[in-house]
Amino acid sequence: MNSSDLTSVENYHYGTQKIFDKAQDFLPILGTDYVELYVGNAKQAAHFYKTAFGFQSLAYSGLETGNREFCSYVVVQDKIRLVLTSPFNPDSDISHHIRRHGDGVKVIALWVEDAHEAFRQTVSRGAEIAMEPTEFSDEFGTVIKSGIKTYGDTIHIFVERKNYKGLFMPGFAKWESDYNPPSKGLKYIDHMVGNVELGGMQKWSAFYEKVMGFANLITFDDKDISTQYTALMSKVMTNGNGRIKFPINEPAKGLKKSQVEEYLDFYGGPGCQHIAVATDDIVATVSALRYGGVEFLHVPGTYYDTVGDRVGEISEDLATLKKLGIMVDRDEEGYLLQIFTKPVEDRPTLFFEIIQRKGARSFGKGNFQALFESIEAEQARRGTL
Repeated sequence: MNSSDLTSVENYHYGTQKIFDKAQDFLPILGTDYVELYVGNAKQAAHFYKTAFGFQSLAYSGLETGNREFCSYVVVQDKIRLVLTSPFNPDSDISHHIRRHGDGVKVIALWVEDAHEAFRQTVSRGAEIAMEPTEFSDEFGTVIKSGIKTYGDTIHIFVERKNYKGLFMPGFAKWESDYNPPSKGLKYIDHMVGNVELGGMQKWSAFYEKVMGFANLITFDDKDISTQYTALMSKVMTNGNGRIKFPINEPAKGLKKSQVEEYLDFYGGPGCQHIAVATDDIVATVSALRYGGVEFLHVPGTYYDTVGDRVGEISEDLATLKKLGIMVDRDEEGYLLQIFTKPVEDRPTLFFEIIQRKGARSFGKGNFQALFESIEAEQARRGTL
């Protein structure tokens, strides 16, 4: 491996900035604009995300706004916007998506300066069209959206909003609600993970490199991410400014069914496995989330017997982290704290990661063993291991 292709775990710290530099910025992305989930009951889902996760009401589209096809509730917390969408027509594409996948992520919307150019650049490089550039206007201005297809039924929508001064976008009205619980400290989306079929990781990492100008930040093989029973492989793709990171997972051969295989079975194909959201105070955030009813994976108590020796000095009280089940890992740039929810759907599919970075830009490799054992314990309870 030469210095211009620093994608292995061993070379991660040395080559991080070079990898960011390697990403081509023919498609500059300003950030994550929103994430849209297709759900069976958007009103109830919105209440769940407000109560459990601390989101607030932002905008609404539905019968009252002239939308006869579906309703969407937009909830917000700091820089995170979730759009929760349910269909009115049982024979619509949205209904078909929910029947096949259950509640799950349909749209990962990316904020761009020029949606026409983002569309031209990606389609000219081989992307399949999901949405031609389209203008949406009201008294507050114009939003332009375009889109391309990615793994499974997931799509990217490019959102250009520089000429729009409204609350969210045309077609939405302000969602007035007397119930807006306080924020629980979630700040922005750190990364979003896609699960794909065996052999799909290379295909989709190449897609992000060729079509969207991303670079491979780090690669984990089945020796890095494995237990006695299961394994997976992953490539983390990043855009040029590092604001967008998409790990792509695929299953690896093991003695039992891996978490990726379980996901693919119950989701009905590739899709978004989890959304990692950042906080500045993970102890306060996780405490508040637990109080709101969010359930987290159980971390074996023995994990904390050696974590101090492995990560060195940290600011947080280790006894408090153990009580809450928060894991710690360190790289050459600092350390991170992370915890994973149980699936937030009845199907064992979508879940959330809460992460606080204190300098570290890695993904918690030192926690993989404990994390996977925790996931396997949940699989065993479900009878799907």
